[in-house]
Amino acid sequence: MEVNREVASPRVDAHCRVDNLERLEDRVSRWFAVYTAPRHEKRLGEHFGARQIEYFLPLYRTLRRWKDGSRVTLELPLFPNYIFVRICRSQRVRVLEVPGVLWIAGCGREPAPLPDGEIEALRRGMVLSKINPHPYLVVGERVRINAGPLAGMEGVLIRKKNSFRVVLTISMIMQSIAVELDIDDLEPAKPTLHPIVLPSVRAA
Repeated sequence: MEVNREVASPRVDAHCRVDNLERLEDRVSRWFAVYTAPRHEKRLGEHFGARQIEYFLPLYRTLRRWKDGSRVTLELPLFPNYIFVRICRSQRVRVLEVPGVLWIAGCGREPAPLPDGEIEALRRGMVLSKINPHPYLVVGERVRINAGPLAGMEGVLIRKKNSFRVVLTISMIMQSIAVELDIDDLEPAKPTLHPIVLPSVRAA
């Protein structure tokens, strides 16, 4: 009796492995930066919550003085026009369909995920550290935080009056924040490049 044995070619096996990896990537939840219409950050947070889409909207408090001389404390987005969502790549259409979403930040035509550790460190730092917005910086002396909830993150060292601050940058969205830290919690870091990433995945 003759037995017919089919042997898959290496090219077919490689193609199957690529397909399996792509399907697996589509099922893995990652953090993405969503670019919003002006002053829509909080409203989008409500929409995402109603749609059971995990999101992170860092807010900071600031004291403002009105024209009549009164003062009020406001909670404003730390990164204007941005809100972070944790989704699978296959869920990006659900995000783009939300009114007020303009695009998902990425490289080329694909959305690019942010490092999980970067977002988690920022979430811890929002609770335990004094964080404020800061103009986006590219050049300058870089330092590495070696202690506290933001340990491991790198940024630009600046000095304001009698305190030291580190400007931390999320390159994907070209935004920076300033964190007040003890100089003993910092160490020199090698300079790194800050690529300019153009937003590409737009809502229809």
